[in-house]
Amino acid sequence: MNQVFALADCNSFYASCERVFDPSLAGRPVIVLSNNDGCVIARTAEAKALGIVGFEPVFKYQAIIERHDVAVFSANFTLYGDLSDRVMTVLRSFAPQTEVYSIDEAFLTLTGLPEPPDPYCRRIRGTVRQWTGLPVSIGIGPTKTLAKLANRIAKKHPEHEGVFDLTGRPDLDALLDSVDVQDVWGVGHRYGKFLRARGVDTARRLRDLPDAYVKKHLTVVGLRTVEELRGNPCIAVQEARKPKQAILTSRSFGRDIGTLPELREAAAEFASMSAEKLRAQRSAAAFVTVFVETNSFREGPQYSNTATVGLAEPSDYTPRLIASAREGLARIFRPGYPYKRCGVLLSGLVPAVAAQRDCFAAEQRPAYGGALMRALDGLNARWGRGTLKYAAAGVARPWRMRQLRLSPRYTTTWDDLPVARAV
Repeated sequence: MNQVFALADCNSFYASCERVFDPSLAGRPVIVLSNNDGCVIARTAEAKALGIVGFEPVFKYQAIIERHDVAVFSANFTLYGDLSDRVMTVLRSFAPQTEVYSIDEAFLTLTGLPEPPDPYCRRIRGTVRQWTGLPVSIGIGPTKTLAKLANRIAKKHPEHEGVFDLTGRPDLDALLDSVDVQDVWGVGHRYGKFLRARGVDTARRLRDLPDAYVKKHLTVVGLRTVEELRGNPCIAVQEARKPKQAILTSRSFGRDIGTLPELREAAAEFASMSAEKLRAQRSAAAFVTVFVETNSFREGPQYSNTATVGLAEPSDYTPRLIASAREGLARIFRPGYPYKRCGVLLSGLVPAVAAQRDCFAAEQRPAYGGALMRALDGLNARWGRGTLKYAAAGVARPWRMRQLRLSPRYTTTWDDLPVARAV
């Protein structure tokens, strides 16, 4: 039986999330900004048509924003994450296997379904839109790589109405010729530049390269991509995500800070957030790295530094990780500098149940530590992040991100629930 894969991808996801609860934004250009409202990270089709480019500073487009009444939002990742979970729940109900590839993308296996893939995916698309309010595009193909290319075609050509099927098409060669080699999933900028310099500038030319050449220059991973372009499935759908090998939490501050107490608060907050992610994947960390940076866009002396603290034994206990982050910060802090950014990285990750213990080290956490962390994570999961937090992370937190255009967290905060009024 021939395999059939689909890639469902939300259109302009962050910007579309902002439209779900505000119908007045339909047809209006919408952009979403990065942390501290610095750069454009998401744009609707209307905003792209105005010439607004992603990952560019928003101040460059201030005149366009004012002239065309562009709606501008600070990134509301709490809202986006919850809506993503809802989309993935709908997709799982339609496919025997689902791989969540990113916050707005998922691969589905459609092999063996009684209904043809095209109408089935149109039904999926309509259900997602009806139940979540979010538009999705779906690409269908005999491999994950071809499904990814089909999704790109579905997005770029409105005449396909959000769904495009690459399986069994007689014009497949022409379609692959229309796709730049750098746009093939798994090729990337470095290999794309290498291939284009040698005349391999389209997906079709990459597909037709000899195996020996591909294996020599693009390794076995590249050969797998080429086989996928030929219609031979080499990359399976992975329902369970692989645990991360490192966990980083970092932020730019809403204003420059220059005192050690404020930096200690920030480091504690970031260590706490990383620890929550660590426990979510049932891992423990052997190393805690903290870094600080000044604002490179400002004149004057610049400073950045990093310190790593090794733990006597891997841990997922927040107080221990906070203490290590603050220990590292004390090593690298230099007074007299205005710091703009700080971050905490947890590395040396191992499964928590298999962490090697040190018989000669002092107890890394009290006997009640595991129950305490489960209670902390459970309450924050139920009532929202930050419901319970460590005092070491501060209360006022004047250094927190600047988010002047933040929309309500409609689906996760009681105070932000939409209100319907009868007229």
